[in-house]
Amino acid sequence: MLDLRRWRDKNELKSGLALLAVGTAIGVYQTNGAPINEAFQFLAKPFHLGSPPEQLENAYILDLQQRVVELENQNQRLRELIDYEKNSGLDVTTPAAVIGRSADNWWQQLTVNKGSNDGVKEGDFVTGPGGLVGRITSVTPNSARVLLLSDPSSQVGAKISRTRSMGYIRGEAGSQATMQFFEKFPDAKVGDVIVTSSFSRLFPQGVPIGRIAEIDSDKSPAPEATIQLSVPVSNLEWVDIHPYTPKRDVDAAPAQIVTDDNP
Repeated sequence: MLDLRRWRDKNELKSGLALLAVGTAIGVYQTNGAPINEAFQFLAKPFHLGSPPEQLENAYILDLQQRVVELENQNQRLRELIDYEKNSGLDVTTPAAVIGRSADNWWQQLTVNKGSNDGVKEGDFVTGPGGLVGRITSVTPNSARVLLLSDPSSQVGAKISRTRSMGYIRGEAGSQATMQFFEKFPDAKVGDVIVTSSFSRLFPQGVPIGRIAEIDSDKSPAPEATIQLSVPVSNLEWVDIHPYTPKRDVDAAPAQIVTDDNP
């Protein structure tokens, strides 16, 4: 009896562990491992941000939110464009979206999604929020190319709205342009509004161009002014196309500069 008791005391723990292992194995088999899976999920939960379905759902919601913001921004730009055209007195032909622009000629030209099928033709002029953008130089059935006012090859007859002092604008491949006056002593000051004049044979007169940002009175043979363009040419997304038939293929040459010796 003493030997049996000693054997039982010695192996009681091992027997209990063996029975526990057998019982656990039977339980796992009968529940298809559900307790172990639940325990693993509980222990691993702090170490991941969410299940794949939750991540996909969050990404989808974020994408929709971004689309809504972009649509709201486009709607705001269209409203600004419509408000400008209502107050400008210009006959609007077709609103058009900017669909093409190259990094190496960003300030020279852009492509819009309206063409001859929409009544657009070469020579039509283009405006945006703030004033003049440029003119149509080539047309396909479904698109058109716009030569921008900021292109260095662009020359547009212009005048100061306040005083009627005249000159011409040339692009400088940026948000500013240069105006050379025809007069030796023009009545001009910083802040004056510049619009197209009758010397601009490619555009109707009176279309806003920008404001004088700086005047160089020492420039020869006549003063020059730096013009801040009123249209944000660098980030245009929508424009308006207006019907116009140019009087000639190029702008009028600068008028003879008036000096003291040449009245």
